[in-house]
Amino acid sequence: MDVTAWLLDGDPAIRWQTRLDLLNDAEGAAADRALVESEGWGARLLDLQHEDGTWGHGVWTQRDWVGVDDALLLLALLGARGPRTAAAVDRVVAHVDWGAQWWHHPFFDGEVEPCINGRVLVAGSAFGHPSELIVERLIAEQQDDGGWNCYAQTRADPGSFHSTICALEGLTAYRDAGGPTEVAAAIDRGHGYLLERGLLRRKRDGALIDASWSAAAFPPYWRYDVLRGLDHLRAAGVRPDARLDEALDAVAAARGTDGRWRLDRVHPGETLVTMEREGEPSRWNTLRALRVLRWAGR
Repeated sequence: MDVTAWLLDGDPAIRWQTRLDLLNDAEGAAADRALVESEGWGARLLDLQHEDGTWGHGVWTQRDWVGVDDALLLLALLGARGPRTAAAVDRVVAHVDWGAQWWHHPFFDGEVEPCINGRVLVAGSAFGHPSELIVERLIAEQQDDGGWNCYAQTRADPGSFHSTICALEGLTAYRDAGGPTEVAAAIDRGHGYLLERGLLRRKRDGALIDASWSAAAFPPYWRYDVLRGLDHLRAAGVRPDARLDEALDAVAAARGTDGRWRLDRVHPGETLVTMEREGEPSRWNTLRALRVLRWAGR
């Protein structure tokens, strides 16, 4: 089948990224991106926001509901922008903080866990509210091995892939939104953490960390998987090398005979907007896999 045509028959969030990343059509991408807040997934997500700035629950996501953190992160991943998106962000700024447990920090100043703060920084950077407080905290909390870990007690504790990918995505979004170059060293060390482990193995003994990481989910929320790691390195401008071969092989092997990738899994919990169904062909995974393989010269 014509996979590109199938992608272009999807939601505006898929169309604009397909045009930009696979077809080098910046003008067409801009036109489709302008539709994200008024059509499809982005519009439905914006429709669900309450006047208090939340999506019906608290500021942060728990197992049984989606909080402001993941709702805004999803809007950022969709590429939403325009007056409806700006109004939604303004409601968050006006009404949402992290509560007494986290000193009533404004939403975009985050709390204390790097996995949450990295995701908040992605949204803040996308929507004009990048937080230097989060950046300072993430840089100060980087582990000696270059990773991050929400449960670390000392800097010598090992990093976690889950925490590390969230922190890296946040710092890179901050950098790409015009943040100071001081974040470059922390980003480079974080990329080194991933690359030294081939995106899926322990550095100490080369053992596979988690076989389920070859199963790609979207949205990933706080969870790491191999496709997410590769797509981040691509977006961050990292030059691929032989350390990524195993991870790239895993992505290439997941391609179906029709040229598409499936949605391998859906993470547990409430879903505000059902974009795709587990086990069925996935435009998100197909788009991300194709642009990763293109970046790697495959």
